Amino acid sequence: MTKILLIEDDDIVGEMLCMYLSEEAFDVKRAIDGQEGLSDIHQFNPDLILLDLVLPDAEGMVLCSQIRLLTQAPIIITSSKNSVSDRIQALTLGADDYMCKPFSMQELKARIYAILRRVPQGSALYSEPIPTPETLEPSSDIRLDYDQRRLVVRGESVDVTFSEFEIMRLLYQSPGRVYSRDEIINAVRGFDSYVNYRAIDVHITNLRKKIETNPKDPQHIKTVWGFGYKYIVPST
Repeated sequence: MTKILLIEDDDIVGEMLCMYLSEEAFDVKRAIDGQEGLSDIHQFNPDLILLDLVLPDAEGMVLCSQIRLLTQAPIIITSSKNSVSDRIQALTLGADDYMCKPFSMQELKARIYAILRRVPQGSALYSEPIPTPETLEPSSDIRLDYDQRRLVVRGESVDVTFSEFEIMRLLYQSPGRVYSRDEIINAVRGFDSYVNYRAIDVHITNLRKKIETNPKDPQHIKTVWGFGYKYIVPST
């Protein structure tokens, strides 16, 4: 049975979501604040997390980032905040989708199933600390400056678009992991914006022109045919 952790402090919303998801045959556990949610990730090991951004003890965006360091389980943000900047920030910090309250339960179920179809079932907890911007060992010739949102290639700052930086960030932080085009689309824009597979391929082509010595024979951004892309740190 698929396990869903709901982090929601509003009793009415929380009880309604728990009841609905339980009726849909999900194993649901609710946490009423951020600390309880972080604890439940270890104890419950959810397959998917529903995270409210407004909690009594935690700033939602910070909590989203903390959760992403603990587990690779998909995160769906549920929030009354509906600005584009909030959505972009949440997706940048590791969320997989963003739903504005109030929302349809049927749509929520559809989005949950859409995400779970792309994610292998099993333990989602990281068995060892994953790289973070502070601890990541970058390749000798390529760096990401997270504070200034710069791409540095062989010592030179390279101009990149918003989407190119977000794609590079996603791939760069998990060397060797293969990301599907759907995952890349969600990391860049989310479900509610028009970004298709072709657009992702164009961004990848442009990134290769900026970071590869020979873009026609890429050594960093590799294509996994029929699925997506991965970032490689070439051995020296």
